[in-house]
Amino acid sequence: MAWKKSSIVEQRFGLVRQMTVGKVSVVELCQRFGVSRQTAYKWSKRYQRGGLGALADKSRRPWYRASQTAVKWLRRVRRLRCQHPTWGARKLRHKLVVRWAREREAPSTASISRWLRRWGFARGRRRQRRGPKIFCRALHHPRACHEVWTVDFKGWYRTANGQRVEPLTVRDLYSRYVLGAPLLTTSTTEATRKEFIRIFKKHGVPCRIRCDNGRPFGGAGPRGLTRLSAWWVKLGIQVEFITPGRPCENGAHEQFHRVYKAEVARQAEENPRKQQARSQRWLRSYNHERPHEGLGMKTPAAVYRKNRRRMKAVRPWKYPRHWERRWVRGNGEISHRGVLRFVGEALERDYVGLKRIGESVSEVYFGPLLVGELHEKESGRIRMAREDRRR
Repeated sequence: MAWKKSSIVEQRFGLVRQMTVGKVSVVELCQRFGVSRQTAYKWSKRYQRGGLGALADKSRRPWYRASQTAVKWLRRVRRLRCQHPTWGARKLRHKLVVRWAREREAPSTASISRWLRRWGFARGRRRQRRGPKIFCRALHHPRACHEVWTVDFKGWYRTANGQRVEPLTVRDLYSRYVLGAPLLTTSTTEATRKEFIRIFKKHGVPCRIRCDNGRPFGGAGPRGLTRLSAWWVKLGIQVEFITPGRPCENGAHEQFHRVYKAEVARQAEENPRKQQARSQRWLRSYNHERPHEGLGMKTPAAVYRKNRRRMKAVRPWKYPRHWERRWVRGNGEISHRGVLRFVGEALERDYVGLKRIGESVSEVYFGPLLVGELHEKESGRIRMAREDRRR
């Protein structure tokens, strides 16, 4: 025999009926039904006024909303959106303000965006599936020269004739020796790469390079790599990105920029050529004459030692024989089992290795770096790896 189920209205009616009979106290009835005395008397009054139908749940919607938008604005937004299907909330609001400027203030951008989502006009961002989590060590503390180089762009300024220059600064963190500070006209990847080729040929290749997450060093690619930092990885250099929003992790380099700005950039020469010559004279004084408190009042040149690691030719990555190799095209895609998968434009024109770890799952490696996971049942891009730095 099945148990008889009672609705919420029947339970409330049972409480009200026993309260009317008066054989049991209201306090005991409230304990039985699990309600307060205020609620019990509320249901009793409702039943006396409206009968059994008054015991049902009522709408909690307010009778009047002071900030409710007029229906005419909803119709205008919807009509304007249908006329311009690709317009967003900002463009729609601007058009409303221009067209109906004499009337009451138009709805806000946030309200229009909320209406578009409710009507199904706005496309929500596709949630990316999480890839493997990689635990990274804290930033390396150097104990010798060329273990860590710090690089950054100081920030552009203009010479006396109005030409814009962007100084690229490269320092050895252990000795504080400035390896170069060329004045570039642009901070593109190609221009920056040419200067690093010149610096690598002169001073060798470091073990690590520490930089921020901005262009051209870091980006939104796998493991934060760009074409420039991926090229560093091919040269056998470990790339250390500081935590976003924490320039103090590269504080020694920021302090050097402050000195450079006060003594070189503040009163610039007539043109970039003369400013570069002045910068080179100042760097010789900084490296060989200026004592540094962090070095026990020694000069950077007294601590600096030559680098034995020389720059070698870049060759495609090699992987174990049981791994699959896939060539990364210019658009950052690989072909796997007849399906194109996006792995990142920073890895273009080289091989990635696929290490099988499951029935339809493979880890994607760019040389020694794990950059993500490839799931054969999913289309589109791979699941990018996420870094978690342990301090």
